[in-house]
Amino acid sequence: MAENAQNQLKERLDPYMAIIAPLAMILMIAAFMGIAEPTRYFRLSNLNIILLEAALYMPMAMAMTFVITQRGIDLSIGSVAALTSIIMAFLIKQYGFPDWAAVSIAICLGGLLGLINGLIITKFRVPDLIGTLAMDLVYRGLALVLAKGLVLARFPDLITDIGRGRLEWFLPIPVTIGILAFIVGFVLLKRTHFGRYSIAIGSSPEAAELTGIAVDRYKLHAYILMGTMAALAGVMLAGKLNAVQATSAPYFNLHVIAAVVVGGTSLFGGRASLLGSFAGVLLLSMMINALVTLRIEFFWQSVGSGVVIITSVALFTWLQKKDRDGGGGLFAAFATPENIKIVKLSGGLLALLIALLALGHFLSGAPVASG
Repeated sequence: MAENAQNQLKERLDPYMAIIAPLAMILMIAAFMGIAEPTRYFRLSNLNIILLEAALYMPMAMAMTFVITQRGIDLSIGSVAALTSIIMAFLIKQYGFPDWAAVSIAICLGGLLGLINGLIITKFRVPDLIGTLAMDLVYRGLALVLAKGLVLARFPDLITDIGRGRLEWFLPIPVTIGILAFIVGFVLLKRTHFGRYSIAIGSSPEAAELTGIAVDRYKLHAYILMGTMAALAGVMLAGKLNAVQATSAPYFNLHVIAAVVVGGTSLFGGRASLLGSFAGVLLLSMMINALVTLRIEFFWQSVGSGVVIITSVALFTWLQKKDRDGGGGLFAAFATPENIKIVKLSGGLLALLIALLALGHFLSGAPVASG
């Protein structure tokens, strides 16, 4: 009887786990910061900073949800954002384009770059990971060639408003853009063929094709959407900093993919959660801001952010994986003979490293002066 009740509770909660898990982590961060730095972390100006930081990733997280749901990945979004914003800046500063025209061209160009990514994947049959990683190099290289080391700054009000403006008596403009992007994504996911077919393609591309779904076409649509949202994020970043350079947005891909996967969208495809992606973006922005608020040195912030992202993604990926064998919970999943061998190998290498450090310290002489 108790087991049946437990199974029923699990079935009821399962559709909401994508949002429950990141929300629980958000509450944990809030509780910790409420004890460690309540006055600095929860002041209105700092909450505004968290929202503005999260807003930058919201459009990309929405689009990446569809890409990952289709069993895809896009590692080129940072370079797309940089290249499109560099071109926008040149159009305004060197060719005198109106600001609205330059922004529109940049966003359309992002869609075109997304289309190129999709064609490489669907027509040339290059795996998503390799194809988008290679195009990341191409787009970043083009941005470096165009910029020639220049930092382009001081944009018109339209662009700075997109990046950091505020509607009177309302949310900041970038936050409004991010929320609207998620609303559009929710409509696409729940009310259109694109959303339903994305889930079907991710569940089984072969079965989707046999049922008559144009798999390649909908993959193209997902990558076009991704490129468009990456370009929009590039415009938002340029407006936020009031400057742009070819090396901008280096970690967009890691941040966005981590937010989407932490939010419950399965890396194995066939499962999407836009609300979870929204919560994942907020979670990562709160975590990075917490490290800054705790006055942790910048380089250690990078270490901490990377460790937390890897841990979160690994944990949620394990929780989502449906094809695990056997029972016994988490311990049984790691206590296989193969994993025990890996643990022993890791322990042996760590012991060897410690022994070499001890030996080096014992045999060391006077320090050598640098310079």
